[in-house]
Amino acid sequence: MCDPARRVPPYRIITERLVVRCWNPEDAAALKEAVDASLEHLRRWMPWAQHEPEPVGLKVQRLRQFRGNFDLGLDFVYGILDRDETRVVGGTGLHTRPGAGALEIGYWVRADSEGTGLITEAASALVRVAFELCGVDRVEIQCDPENVRSAAIPRRLGFSEEGVLRCRQPDRDGTPNRRDAKVFSLLASEYAGSPSARAEFTAYDAAGERVL
Repeated sequence: MCDPARRVPPYRIITERLVVRCWNPEDAAALKEAVDASLEHLRRWMPWAQHEPEPVGLKVQRLRQFRGNFDLGLDFVYGILDRDETRVVGGTGLHTRPGAGALEIGYWVRADSEGTGLITEAASALVRVAFELCGVDRVEIQCDPENVRSAAIPRRLGFSEEGVLRCRQPDRDGTPNRRDAKVFSLLASEYAGSPSARAEFTAYDAAGERVL
């Protein structure tokens, strides 16, 4: 969780090509379309995709939980949509699981948007949010060691590769602690010299007030 004395992540971020915002239950159908159109692509890397496709009703429940956790400051999951917000491009988040003083960025992208730089664009904005608004000391990104495309993103954003944690991530069937995780990090002391410090976007809180 973000330190209550510091500002929480924004609810809405607008980049050059994207709207990165807190999920709402009414996004369920668009999320389902994005996931269903990308099942083979997602199942290779995302344990949660093994349980797809799922009904829209379950998606509504999931998005309500994401929104509730966001409002409570427990975890910050975002949808990635195109600029007119008619199409879900993927998902991302600022996750609190690393503990105090740190946030972890996760992400996925629909199959037909892979390789377009959209996830780098979204992640770059979240790095700036984490350091400038949440005031963290450290941002992490973890990925499967075999996921070359995913690993390229933190490298592009100036992160350092710390190493591989053995048996840290769930297997593709959801079995815990079966797959290795490659860990990248960026420290607050390194942030100013990173590409993310120059990311251009606007960000807004739950009331629609601009915060960055």
